[in-house]
Amino acid sequence: MENLKFSSLKKEVQDIIDLMAQQQFKEANDKLIEASDYLDELLDFSETDEDLVEISKYQVLMNQLQMKVREKL
Repeated sequence: MENLKFSSLKKEVQDIIDLMAQQQFKEANDKLIEASDYLDELLDFSETDEDLVEISKYQVLMNQLQMKVREKL
């Protein structure tokens, strides 16, 4: 179950990257908002240090993606 939540997030992030590569920045932004909400939920309910480390990696990546998307909107 633990890996399931991060594999789902990984898929969402990959979808965002794919949309950006296709120049679909509005759709990428929408998916980014959804993924950010999910990441916030994970953070609220995280119980281990390993989860927090993994969440922080995704936060950094998603912040970078968000900056790139906003440049193009």
